[in-house]
Amino acid sequence: MIASPKRARRGLALALLATVAFASGCGTVHPPALSSTALAEAQTFPYYRLYWVGSSFTGHPLAAVDGLKNYSAGIGDSVYYGDCVNGKGLLGGGGSCLLPLQVTTVIYGLHSNAPLGPQRNILIRGVPATVYNEERSIELYSGRLTIDVFSDTLAHAQLAAGELLPVNAPGSASADLPPPVFCPGLSGPISPALNTVMNSLPGRPCQKAQAAILASERLASSPSTH
Repeated sequence: MIASPKRARRGLALALLATVAFASGCGTVHPPALSSTALAEAQTFPYYRLYWVGSSFTGHPLAAVDGLKNYSAGIGDSVYYGDCVNGKGLLGGGGSCLLPLQVTTVIYGLHSNAPLGPQRNILIRGVPATVYNEERSIELYSGRLTIDVFSDTLAHAQLAAGELLPVNAPGSASADLPPPVFCPGLSGPISPALNTVMNSLPGRPCQKAQAAILASERLASSPSTH
């Protein structure tokens, strides 16, 4: 099934978020400052643009980065903010510990977003995006990449999406993101504005994808030539 690797990546990403949250002080002790060596792992990441929101997010410091040593092509590379000290961590009294922000960047793989469950499609920074996970997470599509913003609230997720910029390349937190070179597998309603953007992507990938689907349907419904 096409969506299985995506679901596996999401599940592992969320598990990693919880693991990092616990290891970085999901209780009463703040984690130590991120070392310059660890930050350099992200700043010199060689494969593609790796996104973050700077050295802190709403007062929460950058707590950890995956970098090259912890990179997995199927899962992508992540940066993590916060330590859950003010939340309901495993050592802080019940509930699960959610970091205020994790940003995961990964090369896009063709899939449908239908398995994400309840979701809505919007435009953020000039590119298609999907809000899901009880509106705590946003997936943006840019260049050849998926940028997943995992957060504890919709407000945090929206704020982070508006501040994304590359950690390992020149970029701006105020400019539009580069448009995707693929056709995102959006599921559900698409607004006229979003539809216009989808139909104006470089190389016309959405039109090509639709033409391929129609050709396949015609071939499947045509009488056998044997």
